[in-house]
Amino acid sequence: MTEQTITIYCFIDDFFHATGRKDDAHCKITDAELLTTALLSARFFYGNLHSAYGYMQAHHGVRHIDKSGFVRRLHRLQPQLLALFTALGRVIKELNCSCVYLIDSFPVPVCDNIPIPCCHLLESEAYRGKCVSKRRYFYGFRVQVVTTSDGVPVQFYIHAGSFADITAFKAMELDLPQDSELYADAAYTCYEVEDLLAECEQIEFRCCRKSNSRRKDEPHRAFLKEHYRKRIETTFSGITGFFPKKIHAVTAQGFILKLILFIFAYTLTQVIE
Repeated sequence: MTEQTITIYCFIDDFFHATGRKDDAHCKITDAELLTTALLSARFFYGNLHSAYGYMQAHHGVRHIDKSGFVRRLHRLQPQLLALFTALGRVIKELNCSCVYLIDSFPVPVCDNIPIPCCHLLESEAYRGKCVSKRRYFYGFRVQVVTTSDGVPVQFYIHAGSFADITAFKAMELDLPQDSELYADAAYTCYEVEDLLAECEQIEFRCCRKSNSRRKDEPHRAFLKEHYRKRIETTFSGITGFFPKKIHAVTAQGFILKLILFIFAYTLTQVIE
């Protein structure tokens, strides 16, 4: 745990130095220390910021600040957190010699159907989605994740639970190298998107075909799609394995911030290990 803490801190601190970001002289803890604490909370403490902060105080000499001040600063640092993930994702993509990527989504419920009227975190029918694999409805978010063929996340997109995968995919700003292959399940089927990606971005978008598809796959191609598609399910199990039984948040933005931390922490774990 100590080695991972030091590695995460050095990565964040070096990034801030490289981008010219300077800490406020009046702050008791640096931005790098604060983000390291937040990522440790997602990795080892099921998102509990108080427990992670106690660990950093006891073992790494981080100075004390009040909880509300810590949370406010963490929210202000969300753009920097996303910039860090983007920078790490680009490095991973540069090292991915196979140029094979996978995309799929998983649901993150804020609550089940019965307590929806009492839910103040979200108040819109747009968040009521359906999880086909579990044959149940949920109320919350859905996360689109792009990973390497080894299951390391390099990009993600969080959206309301009711939107279909292909609708969310069209809204994503896909950032993959040229001559890449992107594998997806049949829910992402859209021939227009396939043609546009191939023509404009030189990316082969390989979706699993439905039985009535107008573009049939040869047996070897269908086998490859099924083979790659199953790998991303392991990634989702790893990310959700960091979740507590219920993700505690006061606002929707705070809930999304914790999702970002869980995904980022899983990516760092895969890179470090």
